[in-house]
Parts: sequence; C-alpha cells; structure tokens
Amino acid sequence: MMTAMRLWKSRDSQERPHERLTVWRDAMSLVEAIYRRSHDFPDSERFGLTAQMRRAAISIPSNIAEGAARRSTAECLRCLAMARGALAELDTQLQIATGLPFTLPDVAIADLLNRTFAKLNALIRTSDASRHLREPSAF
Repeated sequence: MMTAMRLWKSRDSQERPHERLTVWRDAMSLVEAIYRRSHDFPDSERFGLTAQMRRAAISIPSNIAEGAARRSTAECLRCLAMARGALAELDTQLQIATGLPFTLPDVAIADLLNRTFAKLNALIRTSDASRHLREPSAF
C-alpha cells in the first residue's frame, strides 16, 4: 500500500477510525491498482476515461474515511452509500475500458473490486442494523 506523510495526528496519536477498516485498506489498494492499470491508456483518454476511473477510485476510500469520521450513523451511511456508488461506477468504467479495448481483463483488480464491494455492503448492513437498534421504536 502507498505510504504518505500524515498531515495531522489524532489526539492520542493512534490510528484514525478509517485506518482500522479493512474495507478502507482494500479501497486504498484498489486506487493504486487503477493508477497502475490506467497508466498505459491512450493519451487521448487522459482527460476522459483515465481521469474518470481515477476519480471514482479515489472517491471510494475518501468516502469511507469521511463516513468513519462522522458523528451520526445516518451521516456515516450516506458516505458509505456514496463509496458504494463510486465502486459501481469504477466497475462499469473497467468494463468499458476492457471493451474498447484499452486494457485486458485483470483478475487481481476484479477480485479486489469484488472483495471491496462485499466488505462495503457488510459494513453498510451492520451499520444500518445498529442504527435501527438504537432508534426509538415508532410503535
């Protein structure tokens, strides 16, 4: 996984909440894989499909991190839903790139995408279930 200088520290200098999530780490790996894969796309796609795929890939861990930092479960779920939408967008863009054909199918990327999607769906389901358990009943 890529390494980066930390621009801010939490009060106790421990991991940030999103860094504990395996789905966030998988999404970060997906960003790296997409950057490597799209590097060889035609120059004519630099501002087209290449940029779209990279933006969608970046959006996934970014929204997971934002959701983990939110105070309410509803806000967290909104961010996780946006991450899931970006993941579906990236999946479609990979299919487009393969069909054009700018790239060959990549089993490792497909596996990482599927694993990230499954973990993200599980996180959304458990977060939504816990929200309903905490909310007062309407009855």
